[in-house]
Amino acid sequence: MRKPMVAGNWKMNGSCESVKELVAGIKEGMGSINNAVVVVCPPAVFIPRVSGAADGSDIKIGSQNICDEDKGAFTGEISGEMLKEIGCEYAIIGHSERRALYGESDELVAKRFAAARRNGLKPIFCIGETLEERESGVTNDVCSRQIDAVISLEGVEALADGVIAYEPVWAIGTGKTATPEQAQEVHAFIRGKIAALNAEVAEGLQILYGGSMNAGNAKELIGQSDIDGGLIGGASLKPADFLAICQAAG
Repeated sequence: MRKPMVAGNWKMNGSCESVKELVAGIKEGMGSINNAVVVVCPPAVFIPRVSGAADGSDIKIGSQNICDEDKGAFTGEISGEMLKEIGCEYAIIGHSERRALYGESDELVAKRFAAARRNGLKPIFCIGETLEERESGVTNDVCSRQIDAVISLEGVEALADGVIAYEPVWAIGTGKTATPEQAQEVHAFIRGKIAALNAEVAEGLQILYGGSMNAGNAKELIGQSDIDGGLIGGASLKPADFLAICQAAG
């Protein structure tokens, strides 16, 4: 039985004081979460502070990115070993903003996935299509290409060590959301694609929805048979909203 997961991507938001309040608010409400794995992914500079504030709770910590290299002359990058040392258990890989704004290719994302695995971090591997790609009818092709980059590098069994987050790019930060049926269709395709290579990996793989999930639509989305939780953006910055999504997940 797959355990539901809700991961909050705080993006480039927060201050020392606000993250303290945010973690305290989430921590206070964790008693109402019965089953879901709860992960928060703050900006890198706040990870030690958040890890310390979350101590004693079931809140898991993740990073928003990870270098594909383990050490060396890579100015501005942060390695998996460093992230692990400051309390991370997860790392977001290939978020659409990283792909679109910073030119991360499928191949580079796959290398980041590999770096997370070899450093004992669980990658939250983001895939998804733009509005233009959806309207062109190539959603499945795009998702396949992005997944295939990881499979080619690491093998399909490597996906068992990670989480996939399907994020239709047209639904991120726009207020638009795929209908539960649209989201389920893509999630089922993803699971079916992986099942054709390894049924056991596919059955156990958590596939999150990452397109403007909020307190109002979370229950219906997560209620779909192949949607195992959410990768949450804006709503993860409000404890009450984030906790409501976590409660909807279990």
